[in-house]
Amino acid sequence: MTPEIVILAMIAAFLGLRLYSVLGRRAEHEEEPIQGRFEGRQGRPGAPRVPAQAKPDAKSDERGRAEQGLRPREMPLAPPSVERGLAEIANADRRFDAFAFLEGARGAYRMVLEAFWKGDKEELRHLCDDDVYESFAGAIDARNEAGETLDNRLVRIEECAMVSAGVDGGMARITLRFRADIAAVTRNAEGQVVAGSLDDAIEAVDIWTFKRALNSADPDWLLDETDQG
Repeated sequence: MTPEIVILAMIAAFLGLRLYSVLGRRAEHEEEPIQGRFEGRQGRPGAPRVPAQAKPDAKSDERGRAEQGLRPREMPLAPPSVERGLAEIANADRRFDAFAFLEGARGAYRMVLEAFWKGDKEELRHLCDDDVYESFAGAIDARNEAGETLDNRLVRIEECAMVSAGVDGGMARITLRFRADIAAVTRNAEGQVVAGSLDDAIEAVDIWTFKRALNSADPDWLLDETDQG
């Protein structure tokens, strides 16, 4: 074996050892377990990995939003008169969350309509106050006497906007305007369609008022008034 070949072999062996040492350490580092989105520092499922300093306190957050000209988180976009009413409710009930209320109202709108369409008086009793319940129950009874059934479907809620809000005699009230697309069909006792179509949705505009006694331990709001826009 010539000296040149020996020298080249030694150089190749040296480079190989250096390359292994670099790549080997990197591979070992990359194979270390990484905490997932739902795994805490001790590996407990469901414990989020959120550094304490990355989560500012509520007061600092609201001050920062005010300095940037942003709106408080607990007040959705609404006319000034509605904002004052929402603030009045929030001052009387520190648990009140306007955004959560809006989300709940959208769900209540769907639940009330579907219960009425199905003729479910028991469900309506839990969602409405006495006057509204009696109105719905009377319409259901009249429909049953005529042998008619409703085959309606709420396609989508296009709008859920606050119209008014405030406190009156210890009772919080919020009025909303719902604009929705509804496919409506009325069938007779023989199941034949006598009105409407499931293929063509119509736009419905409803003005509903929800109420809740501020001194009540029950967090649920009841449908207090209904009207068409």
